[in-house]
Amino acid sequence: MRHLKAGRKLGRTSAHRIALTRNLATALFEHGRIETTEAKAKELRRWVERVVTVAKTDDLAARRRVARVVYREEVAVKLFTQYADRYRDRPGGYTRIIRRGPRQGDGAPVVIIEMVE
Repeated sequence: MRHLKAGRKLGRTSAHRIALTRNLATALFEHGRIETTEAKAKELRRWVERVVTVAKTDDLAARRRVARVVYREEVAVKLFTQYADRYRDRPGGYTRIIRRGPRQGDGAPVVIIEMVE
């Protein structure tokens, strides 16, 4: 039984999976929307929701917690200025997943994950 084992493994080691998710989160915050597979987007949504919620309280501890996920300094600044202000009164649901269809090469379901306006 899989009690208390949340999250998808995505066929990777734990270090690879964490690095992948951090890179996807940084790209999403930088560009506002990215295209990826459905499983990666659903897993990424968990991380992004937590990071934006932390960024809404702008203090040193929040900046250090965000720096664990977002590696690029300019993207972290954008998160604290643009996204935190945009979602100040929103209690959650900062992302939207839009299905695109199967990928040409292997048929994997491709989606667009974007930050909600």
